[in-house]
Amino acid sequence: MEPEVLGFSVPTESNKTLFVWNITAELLEGDIYRSLLNVFTPFGVLYSLKLLPNAGGSEPGYYAVIKYFSSRSASRAQEACDRKTLFQDAPLKVRVCNNQKGFQYKSLALNSNKCQDLANYYLGFNGWCKRIIALHNISGLDELEDEGAEQEPKKLKYLCVLEVTLPTHDICSRGVGVAEEELEKQNDPMEFLMKSGKLQKYAVQKAMSDAFQKILLVVFDNGKVAVEYVPSNDGAVDCLSEEELQGLIQVNDFSWTETNLDGEEEDLADLTFYENTMSDVM
Repeated sequence: MEPEVLGFSVPTESNKTLFVWNITAELLEGDIYRSLLNVFTPFGVLYSLKLLPNAGGSEPGYYAVIKYFSSRSASRAQEACDRKTLFQDAPLKVRVCNNQKGFQYKSLALNSNKCQDLANYYLGFNGWCKRIIALHNISGLDELEDEGAEQEPKKLKYLCVLEVTLPTHDICSRGVGVAEEELEKQNDPMEFLMKSGKLQKYAVQKAMSDAFQKILLVVFDNGKVAVEYVPSNDGAVDCLSEEELQGLIQVNDFSWTETNLDGEEEDLADLTFYENTMSDVM
């Protein structure tokens, strides 16, 4: 079987998604969710697990949509769990979804937490490390270029340049992230401190996600993993020395537009309560 190539992006392929139904209401909803996690996580790292009540008019119960990063994980889970009584008296029904065929979805970058989950699973907790190269307050730098423009509310902005290293594979990948927010009270030191801490954290998270976007995992059927590094179209961040990067940031000669990742938000507001608690349960 050919190896499977996994990127650090939101999985959209239908063969990575399981539909699970015939879930009875014997247990509490939270217990059902944890039971599903215990059953399906051994087959591979999950991107998401949604537990939903049956439609009105149906018997009381639930169905679940489970999304893996790997199609092999989804296939193995389906074969092992379909028509089995796993945590309830009635057997579960498990199928690989196929309702997305024929549609093309834009690939979105994973947020930093899920990047770490994927890296830990396939590379091991000691198989990678991160290092912050630069973390700067760049507030007002872009305003210098538009002195004649209409004055807007003052913004607090931080930029981070971060390096992800895979020592075993001799790979280093740099990422850039920018986070900004308006200051409601420009002379309030408490607001400045609180928002500075939050924005520094977000900038680091975005830079980590950006660094992982250049890494591909090649997973073989025997479980072995190879890694490929795919540089971005503009490889300036990776080619410049740390001193050169610091200098470009200080003189405002760095391309902020390249740091706007089109990807998954760090704060996944659209997830249900049980999805948000997945990392805690695991």
